[in-house]
Amino acid sequence: MVDMIIGIAGASGSGKTTIAKNIHKAIKSDAVLMNHDGYYKNHPTLTLEQRASMNFDHPDSLETSLLIEHLKELKAGKSIEQPKYDFTKHERQKSTVTIHPVSVILVEGILIFTDPELRELMDIKVFVDTDTDICLLRRIKRDVEYRGRTLRSVLDQYMNTVKPMYHEFVEPSKRYADIIVPEGGYNEVANGIIITRAKSIIDKKQA
Repeated sequence: MVDMIIGIAGASGSGKTTIAKNIHKAIKSDAVLMNHDGYYKNHPTLTLEQRASMNFDHPDSLETSLLIEHLKELKAGKSIEQPKYDFTKHERQKSTVTIHPVSVILVEGILIFTDPELRELMDIKVFVDTDTDICLLRRIKRDVEYRGRTLRSVLDQYMNTVKPMYHEFVEPSKRYADIIVPEGGYNEVANGIIITRAKSIIDKKQA
């Protein structure tokens, strides 16, 4: 049974995953993390070069309707097959991840607060508000070390799409957040507030 869905948004590299891990560890309950990134639309007819040049930071780049459908199925007690995305090839993998209904679902993504229907499914909405310079440095480290990118390609993408889309879509969406966390997962006070609120909702639903 799904007792609660927590949405965690913020810029790429803001510390959303750290927040999610802190919540998961503290709640001590069955929980699963679902990444909006896995729902990037597939474009099998395009070349690798064409796929790499796409704007991955616009809401239209994601199949959010499928994520919404999956969350509704989980709330109805059904298991789902979550897509996996290969960032080195910019395409969905053939394999999926089986996710069963659990007490707490953590949904993470830069654009999860831009869709009204998706927001409506969330019991708690958290926005991780971290300085964009720090986010960029973290993004460079991740993309170069784990996604096979060059420094130039990361910086070009940041200037052409990541930064403008952040200001157009991501940053404005924090007005929908219930809790705004400055400086990511290392803000112990904010983490404590989120965890206390989450536990109170679970206790109320399970009573």
